[in-house]
Formats: sequence, structure tokens, C-alpha cells
Amino acid sequence: MKNSKTVFQDFIANISLKESRDEIKSIAHLVFAKILGLDRTDILAAKPVALEPEQEEKLYVIAQRINKHEPIQYILGEAEFFGRLFNVNTAVLIPRPETEYLIHEILHYGNLQKKHDLKILDIGTGSGCIPITLKKELPEASITATDISIDALTVARNNSIMLNAPVDFIQHDILTQDIPLGMLDVVVSNPPYIAQTEETTLNSNVLQYEPHLALFVPDDDALKFYKAIAIKAREVLVSGGLLIVEINERFGNETAALLKANHYHPVTIVRDLDGKDRIVKGIV
Repeated sequence: MKNSKTVFQDFIANISLKESRDEIKSIAHLVFAKILGLDRTDILAAKPVALEPEQEEKLYVIAQRINKHEPIQYILGEAEFFGRLFNVNTAVLIPRPETEYLIHEILHYGNLQKKHDLKILDIGTGSGCIPITLKKELPEASITATDISIDALTVARNNSIMLNAPVDFIQHDILTQDIPLGMLDVVVSNPPYIAQTEETTLNSNVLQYEPHLALFVPDDDALKFYKAIAIKAREVLVSGGLLIVEINERFGNETAALLKANHYHPVTIVRDLDGKDRIVKGIV
């Protein structure tokens, strides 16, 4: 038997990232919960643990992968979003906490409308975290999600089954195809929005491992997905319907102006807790 606190400290000692100690400890706690079933209380209490040789080897391999800047979510194959765990791999972006703002805004809209059977479309779904979360929170809603990537749709479908959240998934390219649905109450999207010149500002774990297809847009057409979404969503939203998108904080005013030019009214920019422009929403 080994002391779990000592094992934990030894694991941290093998991490050579230049992150803060608190960040490394947070990563280590995720590993120990997943691999050894030990939570923070167990480790603080120095709970005895019988480490099998394969577990020791797994911890060593994980430490080496962490040192290569591989995101812990890909290493463990899961990421948390809105209080639920979603399976992830390198075919999809890792769900971010800031994307939860989309969920909160839609839930607020749904409550305001006093309508239970909402029809919702998520464009560029990735892991499926947005539509699946909405289905869990709004079980009577009819929800469809699209993505251009077959591999991403496989991940999303598996998450839908795992979390018992029926969502219709469709392979679709919003840039070249019309939206194959109508009479929608909500269209939501977190499309690619990072300009190529911003690559140097990203951490190596993002650049090396997350899918560039879901991240980047050309410098000379940074709003190309928003243009397509704004035009095509307006054709399929009901009167009073909501278009809501996550944005690049640099382009809040430009994205809002784009929605206004396509006759959405009112158009609102929602800022996150850091005061950064995070969401733009408009009503048809």
C-alpha cells in the first residue's frame, strides 16, 4: 500500500510545464480522480492506495503526455461542460466555460417566450456540448445540430447516446448549403472565429492538438461564418426567433453590425465576467 498524498506529490514532481503550481495540481486532481478514483479529500487525508503496476505505468505515460502540452481533456478523453462530462478527442474542440454563456442566454429566451416545444438548431456542433446540454435543460425542445466534419459528428452522436439526450445530427456545410430546416425558434453557433494572425497568441496545447478546421478563419474574411449564418438563419427563423453566436472578442461591434445589416432587431452584445465581448444575439 502507498500513501496517496505521496503518490500525488510524486506525480506533480514529474510535471515540467511552466504553468502555476495551482494549475498543475488541478490537472493532477483530474488524473487521480479518473485513473485512481481518488478525490481531493482522499489525497489530503493521505488515503492508502494499492497501486497496480499498470496504474503506475499509466500515470507515468500521462505525465509525459502532459509535458508535451497535450490537453488533459484529450488525454483523459473527457471534458466538463455545464456540469456534465462529454467525451472528446482531437476531432473536436474542447468545450470552454465561456461557451456556457450561450446556454444561459437561450434558457433565458426560452423562459421569456413561455414556449416549451422550441425548435433549435446548432451550427458547427463539434462535441455536441451545446445541443445536448440544451436538450437536457429543455427536454421538450426539438433540437438539431450540424457539422461539416464526419468525425466530429461521430463524437457528438456518441455523447448524445451517453447522456440520453436525443438530438438529430446532420452533416452540413453552412458556407455552401442552405439550412435544411424551417420554422426554427433558435439558431445558435460557436463557429470558427480566430484570425490566422492570432495563431501566435494561442497556447501550444491549442495549436498542436485542437482541430484547426474548427478554430481559424482567414484574416481578410474573419466574419465569413457569421455572414453565412446571419443570412441563412433569417430565412428559417420564425418571427421573434433568436440568432445567438459566440464571437471573437475583437469583433463584437462588427458582428453586431452584421446582424443589424441583415435586419435583426434588437441586437445585443453580451460580455463575459472579464468584460470581454463574448456573445452577439439578435431577434428576427
